[in-house]
Amino acid sequence: MKIILTGATGMVGEGVLLSCLRDERITAVLSISRKPSGKTHPKLKELLVPDFMQTNQYAAELAGYDACFYCAGITSVGMSEADYKHITYDTTLRFAEAVLAANPQLTFIFVSGAHTDASEKGKAMWARVKGMTENALGRMAFKAQYNFRPGLMKPGKDQVQLRGANRYFKVLYPLMALFFKGCTLDEIGRAMVNAVQTGYPKRTLEAADILNLSRTA
Repeated sequence: MKIILTGATGMVGEGVLLSCLRDERITAVLSISRKPSGKTHPKLKELLVPDFMQTNQYAAELAGYDACFYCAGITSVGMSEADYKHITYDTTLRFAEAVLAANPQLTFIFVSGAHTDASEKGKAMWARVKGMTENALGRMAFKAQYNFRPGLMKPGKDQVQLRGANRYFKVLYPLMALFFKGCTLDEIGRAMVNAVQTGYPKRTLEAADILNLSRTA
């Protein structure tokens, strides 16, 4: 299986990338980001794209992949709705169009968030925009499309892309997991690979679904 991955310079993308590199079912990973991830591996190839809105200019490099794990994302804290929508909705959709055009049989997995608002009408700005993005991706002609809403996420011991509050997740995760349903990033990575390989009856997966799918042989 060959995959495209975004977000390798962030906590979620790095965790999923490391999981994929350990997985024997994955033969190649194309990491697309704005800056180098700092990782080297025989399976790994990096494509630096300064502006994801222009990803269609790299059609030749995008072809030949089975799935895309879209792990790139930002916090909405301090952002206007217009700016957050441009990055979370517009950029994601433009990127998705580019990888789909290069791979008509692609499975696309979008890392969303717990409590995302699929109605697009709720009070929380970030939740409405995430819901809008999930819905738009679901209307695209992918072989399959899934939204992962993992909630609490635990980074792996070998992760270095930890900034802000993420730096404390390794220590606080056991305590927080008593109150919030969560997943390790390795479990999220395994669940993504299993979704491509075996499918899943739901298009939108909450934490419990992700854990269940991660254990699928």
